[in-house]
Amino acid sequence: MLDKTFESLKELAKGDYECCEFRQCDFSNHDFSDFNFIDCEFVECDLSSAKITRTGFKEVRFDHCKLQGLQFCYASDFLFQIDCENSNLRAASFYQMNLKKQSFANCEMEDVDFVEADLTEAKLLACKLKGTLFEMTNLSGADFTGSSGFDIDPEKNRLKGAKFSINALPGLLIKHQIKISS
Repeated sequence: MLDKTFESLKELAKGDYECCEFRQCDFSNHDFSDFNFIDCEFVECDLSSAKITRTGFKEVRFDHCKLQGLQFCYASDFLFQIDCENSNLRAASFYQMNLKKQSFANCEMEDVDFVEADLTEAKLLACKLKGTLFEMTNLSGADFTGSSGFDIDPEKNRLKGAKFSINALPGLLIKHQIKISS
């Protein structure tokens, strides 16, 4: 499909979708295995617990979407690029993924797995990151401005050039049991 808008759907035929827009669709638990989304936008959609094995996400934007439990680590890594804004990615997995320069803004990202992922120069702006796993993760040049709730061990992750808000300092020092007061 090319250059089409889909609204309020619950199912989608297997195929390649390019320059398409999906609005208020409930694709929770849908099987998207082997689909390709190229330059597509999802607005107010629910993809929670969808199966995305070998799914291509190439320049895909999610705005106000529910993406809970998505195992992005099983999606196709070829040209993988997503942009998430005001979305819920609770319990999603990006294990060992290349997420260089990806963007997440104002997202709920509790209990997300970023273990061994490459988030070089990624933007995680004003995100809630409670319980999110960062271990052997490359966060060089990543921007965490305004994000909260994270616990990142500087000894187990690469942080060179990463940006954090001053109020996020406890999340970098929690391992050392240092208390910071204002």
